[in-house]
Amino acid sequence: MGNFLGLLGFEGIGEFVIGLGLTWSRLRLLGAVVACKDFPRPPLESTINYLEAGQLSSFFRNSERPSKPLQVVIAGAGLAGLSTAKYLADAGHKPILLEARDVLGGKVAAWKDEDGDWYETGLHIFFGAYPNIQNLFGELGIEDRLQWKEHSMIFAMPNKPGEFSRFDFPETLPAPVNGIWAILRNNEMLTWPEKVKFAIGLLPAMVGGQPYVEAQDGLTVSEWMKKQGVPDRVNDEVFIAMSKALNFINPDELSMQCILIALNRFLQEKHGSKMAFLDGNPPERLCMPIVDHIRSRGGEVRLNSRIKKIELNPDGTVKHFALSDGTQITGDAYVCATPVDIFKLLVPQEWSEITYFKKLEKLVGVPVINVHIWFDRKLKNTYDHLLFSRSSLLSVYADMSVTCKEYYDPNRSMLELVFAPADEWIGRSDTEIIDATMEELAKLFPDEIAADQNKAKILKYHVVKTPRSVYKTVPNCEPCRPLQRSPIEGFYLAGDYTKQKYLASMEGAVLSGKLCAQSIVQDYSRLALRSQKSLQSEEVPVPS
Repeated sequence: MGNFLGLLGFEGIGEFVIGLGLTWSRLRLLGAVVACKDFPRPPLESTINYLEAGQLSSFFRNSERPSKPLQVVIAGAGLAGLSTAKYLADAGHKPILLEARDVLGGKVAAWKDEDGDWYETGLHIFFGAYPNIQNLFGELGIEDRLQWKEHSMIFAMPNKPGEFSRFDFPETLPAPVNGIWAILRNNEMLTWPEKVKFAIGLLPAMVGGQPYVEAQDGLTVSEWMKKQGVPDRVNDEVFIAMSKALNFINPDELSMQCILIALNRFLQEKHGSKMAFLDGNPPERLCMPIVDHIRSRGGEVRLNSRIKKIELNPDGTVKHFALSDGTQITGDAYVCATPVDIFKLLVPQEWSEITYFKKLEKLVGVPVINVHIWFDRKLKNTYDHLLFSRSSLLSVYADMSVTCKEYYDPNRSMLELVFAPADEWIGRSDTEIIDATMEELAKLFPDEIAADQNKAKILKYHVVKTPRSVYKTVPNCEPCRPLQRSPIEGFYLAGDYTKQKYLASMEGAVLSGKLCAQSIVQDYSRLALRSQKSLQSEEVPVPS
C-alpha cells in the first residue's frame, strides 16, 4: 500500500486514509510496517533565539586571550559541566572537569549491557526551540547526528485503545499560525467550545508577554485553569500529558509558568516544537565530542573523581575540592555543576546561612523512572516519533528500534518509556514496575501486547531509576533559583536549576554552562589577581 500511495504522489497519507475510513492503527494492523524516515534539518539559523545563542558562543571565541589562563575546577560532567568546560576552553582557559561516575552525561548518561544494547537515563528529545544546543551541535560539527522527525505531536487516545490523535504543523505557514492551525484541525481531543475558552484563557499571556508569564509562577496549572475559566477537559486531554512530559509531575503540582514558557517557545518559533532524536547513545554521540573539543584546547576531563568535600580558606573562599580518594584539586576558580540535591549536600557549614545558598532548600529534584523493554517481534501500532501516552503511569514513549539509527532493528521493537509521576514507584522492584508498564502497554497496543505476555513476549528489560532528577518546578520556585556567580569570590554554579530562561531541560543545562563560563571570563582580572596574591602569600618565608 505504501508504494501505491507513493505512486499517487502523496507526501503524507492522512487524508487518503481518512477517505477510506481507516484509522492509522487499523492500517498498520492490516500489515503496514512503520517506516524509519528522517526529515531535513529545519532552517533555524535565522531565528532570533538562535542568533542570540550564537552571539553568546562567539563571546568566548572572540574574547581577549588571557596572559595566564585560569585553571577552573568543575564538578559534574553532565551537560551543564561539559558546557561550562567547553566554553571556558574556547576562551583560552584550562578547565579540569571531574565526574564522580565512570560515565559521562549526568542526566543523559547511558550504559551498554552484556548484549551490546544501550539503556539510558531518560528519553531525550531535541527541539527546534533549543538554540544553544543547536549552536553547540554546529560548533562541534555533529549536526548530522540529530534525526529530525515530522513536525507533529501525537497523542494516544485512552477512550479509543490503540488509536492516536495528531497535531500536524504545516510547513508552509509561519508561527504562530502553524501552531494555531494544528490545534484547530484536531477535533478529536478538544471540542470547538473548549478550544475557544482555552484561547480566551491564554489571551492575557499573549498580550502580557514575559512579565505575565513570570507572574504566573505562584499558580499551579490547575489553579490557573480555574482562574481563567478553562474547561477541565483541556486539563485531562492536554495539560496532564504536557505537565508530565515537561517536569514528570501532574498539573496540580506544576507551576503554570513552566507551561506558558513552553507554549511561548513552541508558538513563537515556526520550528520550535519540531523534534529530533539523537542517532545513538548520548555519552558517545554527544558527550564525547565535547570532551574531545575540551582536551584539544588543553582542558582535562576525569572520570571516577567524586567530590567528598569543599574545603575553605580562613576567609570563606574555596581552598580546594577534596575527592573521595584523598586527592585535592586546586584551581583559580571553582564550579559545582552537579544536580541541586547533590550540591546541597556539599555546601560547607560556613555558607549554609547565606541567603544565596539557603534559598536552594526549596529546589528539590523530582523522581523519574526510565523503562526499556525489548520484545520478540516488531510492533506495528507505533510511529517513527515521540508519542504522548496519556496514561496515568506513563508520560512519553518511543519505539527506539525505529526512531534511532544505532538502536535500529527491523525484526524486534525496543520501547523506551518514561514512567511518571514516580514518587510512589521509585522504591518498588523492577518486576513491579515492568508489570505495571505492561498493563498500560496493553491499552496502547491492544492487538499486540497483553499484560500476561500471551501476545508479544519480553526478551529483556532495563529499569533506570533516578530518585532526584530535574528540579521540581512547583509554584514560587523561581525566586530561589541562583545566578551562576555566587557571593563567594571564585565560586560558581551551573545546572538547569540555576537562573536561565529554559527551566529544567537539556537546553537549560547547556545555557547555564555558557552563562557560568561567561561570568568566569568576565571576572578574569579579579580571579587572576586573587590567584597571584595567594601564590605570593605562600612564598612569603616564615620568620625563624
